[in-house]
Amino acid sequence: MGKGNDPVYSTTTTFQTFPLPAGLEPNVPAADYASDPRAIAIADAARNLTTLRDRWLNPPEWVKWVDEPVPGYPRRPVPCNAESATALKQRTLTKLYNARPAWLSHAHETLDAAVAEAYGWPVDISKDDTLAALLALNLKRSRAAV
Repeated sequence: MGKGNDPVYSTTTTFQTFPLPAGLEPNVPAADYASDPRAIAIADAARNLTTLRDRWLNPPEWVKWVDEPVPGYPRRPVPCNAESATALKQRTLTKLYNARPAWLSHAHETLDAAVAEAYGWPVDISKDDTLAALLALNLKRSRAAV
């Protein structure tokens, strides 16, 4: 805990102890599992979700992509005109997730199913069962590491 009761997240207490699917952990070089169907399914679903969200946030008919003046930085969207600039201000991730259109829910369900399959769980596993399984796996792995 941080100051008062503010939660503090650190890599050692939050991310390094997270029980990722066996064989897909960060200590395994990505090249070692690049052909693993589980990794491919997760990557494909995540890429699709990102593409859909990016398309919604910055519709190609509203923006043009320009290079940053500093080499190495990604291109950035610039509104095509004043009308697009006004419309783009209404396109935020918060508004998108509050509206939760069917295409967004479906993309998340596809990603969730790919992740569940990577763990060997049923694709329709409940959130409560997911949390219980992750906790059990974390406890098992932390005991094995001692």
